Amino acid sequence: MPDTTSFLIVGGGLEGLAIAYSLAERGETDVLVLERDTLCSGMTAKSSGVVRCHYGTPSLAAMSWYGIDVFTRATELFGDDMSFRQCGYVVGVAENNVKPLEANIAMMQGLGIATEFIDHDTMADLWPGLHLDDFALFAYEPLGGRGEAYMSGMAYAATARKMGVTIRQGTAVTDLLTDDQGSVYGVTVTDGSRIHADHVILANGPWAPTLAASVGVDLDVKAQRAQLVLVDQGVPTPEVPVLSDLAGLQYICREPNGELLVGNSDHQTPQYVDPDKYVNRADDSAIEKNIVKLGHRLPDMPDPRITSSYVGAYDVTPDYNPIIGPSPVDGLFLATGFSGHGFKIAPAVGKLVADLLLDGKTTLPNVNADDFRYSRFAEGDLLFSLHPYEGAGEMR
Repeated sequence: MPDTTSFLIVGGGLEGLAIAYSLAERGETDVLVLERDTLCSGMTAKSSGVVRCHYGTPSLAAMSWYGIDVFTRATELFGDDMSFRQCGYVVGVAENNVKPLEANIAMMQGLGIATEFIDHDTMADLWPGLHLDDFALFAYEPLGGRGEAYMSGMAYAATARKMGVTIRQGTAVTDLLTDDQGSVYGVTVTDGSRIHADHVILANGPWAPTLAASVGVDLDVKAQRAQLVLVDQGVPTPEVPVLSDLAGLQYICREPNGELLVGNSDHQTPQYVDPDKYVNRADDSAIEKNIVKLGHRLPDMPDPRITSSYVGAYDVTPDYNPIIGPSPVDGLFLATGFSGHGFKIAPAVGKLVADLLLDGKTTLPNVNADDFRYSRFAEGDLLFSLHPYEGAGEMR
């Protein structure tokens, strides 16, 4: 393992690997990625893999749109399709959220994003068997769909390695090294060895705050429990769009084997966990709530049964948006707090970080890098949705 490098990335999940690839794409191959376990074994492995541009924050919507282009061209770029399935994405709202939906669609269309309103008959054709009476309006993204965060991360890793990036697994960072002026100039790893770096990038999700705190940087990033349930309807579900059900506050995705992945869209009472110590299965109350909602939305399932459940953890910030940019300490760069948005925006995150590190600004279309600055919290200028949905918090 080299004892010096230009760019040292802490965290071998999807974000860290996308950053490594993007730096290499810019010609910076003196890059070292350190992963404490195996690549993409942390929260990347728990991602539900939804690809959508539907956000009330223009920068996030634009980053997702950039991501869709990359996922669509994945075979060309990486020699790997990343398991992306362009099955489409639908948001359905009740009467109370019609105005926010209309405003968000107008904003996204203004950014050039392919999204449109559809009627109940069209929705019934897209997903037969859904109970639609309590929906007032739908918006459809034909280019959205599902991907696989693990497969995407591994494609980034393989390509970055071919370009000259060094990746080390089973290598945990225990400390950040600072000089007499307090600037970060490297890390210490588990075997006690030190690695010097011109830039240290924290891309390790809910594990970032501990390292940041060791050099006096307060990262308000918490691990929020996300419980998901897998259901077999009794017959395989045909190819259908991902549904964001903002009337019932749930989302439903078709898995490759025809099962349904059901998740929660009600974030008004979040639960926080230790990312190293939590039970990897949904609790009984969450399962019951998900199944009741699913039974309402799909009343004619022939023989439904729960096949499994699992739990992930969003690395959430106070405004449910990421921190991407320099920290207050020289030499330390932050890319954390992705708050459930990380998979779909990962290609843009990689480019944004590379642009900021190398140029101090970004060429990503319609993305304002200042939106994600660390200082926004102290300034009281949080990045909230321009048109939030009642009951759904800040996840859309």
